[in-house]
Amino acid sequence: MSERMTFGRAINRGLHRALADDPKVLLMGEDIGALGGVFRITDGLQDEFGEDRVLDTPLAESGIVGTAIGLAMRGYRPVVEIQFDGFVYPAFDQIVANLAKLRARTRGAVPMPVTIRIPFGGGIGSPEHHSESPEAYFLHTPGLRVVSPSSPQEGHDLIRAAIASDDPVVYLEPKRRYHDKGEVDLDADIPPMSTAKILREGRDATLVVYGPLVKTALQAAEVAAEEGVEVEVVDLRSLSPLDTGLVESSVRRTGRLVVAHEASRTGGLGAELVATVAERAFHWLEAPPVRVTGMDVPYPPSKLEHLHLPDLDRILDGVDRALGRPNSLDSVDAFAAPETAEQFLAAQTAGEETR
Repeated sequence: MSERMTFGRAINRGLHRALADDPKVLLMGEDIGALGGVFRITDGLQDEFGEDRVLDTPLAESGIVGTAIGLAMRGYRPVVEIQFDGFVYPAFDQIVANLAKLRARTRGAVPMPVTIRIPFGGGIGSPEHHSESPEAYFLHTPGLRVVSPSSPQEGHDLIRAAIASDDPVVYLEPKRRYHDKGEVDLDADIPPMSTAKILREGRDATLVVYGPLVKTALQAAEVAAEEGVEVEVVDLRSLSPLDTGLVESSVRRTGRLVVAHEASRTGGLGAELVATVAERAFHWLEAPPVRVTGMDVPYPPSKLEHLHLPDLDRILDGVDRALGRPNSLDSVDAFAAPETAEQFLAAQTAGEETR
């Protein structure tokens, strides 16, 4: 059965299906019951499944995740909601020191089927702690799976896959895409979580993205096509583990790599992908890989976030850099660290006059 619905509604339907299929599935979080969560993702679920299955919790993220770990040890499959990305830090110790380690610590005897839903990323006009991209912290933690859907169908399918997993899953929801609409097959089979997808084929450059920037990347590919440039768009879907095989095979075809994400540049997922491709496909590269990322600064005020977040122009500029075409960094010292906040702002001002 296929229906057209918003991204947020698709996640809601995935949660509904999981609750209906397995009485051991529980939802936990701040204001997720009667209110339906701050983004209304759990709207109506407490009314249907009751307060014992959809639980409102105190405002204490460490306590929420700790309780979920205990429930998982007793055979339940808890799904935890963290209201905003920046609110996850009080639970960080529970996640990295306990949740991520327990299955390995018990040699697999104690599964940890805990899903942590985190609305993440910017673009909604909110300040720091409400618009952050903390994925790198979790990617660096063995024992955690990390996924990020990019469309309503993926939102529905990946939440079901995450809940079905016996490993803990950090499920990153691109909050600025909650209102995007698309067709969703509610009866689709649960997909594998660890595979990437090629959403658009191309021969000139590989553009790797995930979550909120997938839509922007597809738009960039459309614009590039008007200029005769064919960009292959790869949606990672899974950030840990990474489907490096698909990325590598794409780069071997195109010879160029551009990685874009909202998180800051230093130590980000883009760095990991660039290093992996350099190790495994160096001789197929026609140009140095390019990263298009958020700045290495605390998240800015809402009036400045459009300068912080990679947008259509910045991604196209990254493609130009990979192709050796005129770009915003032509006047920047090649040996300087590119894309500092100061360099980008200066380059963007100059680039707006020539692009």
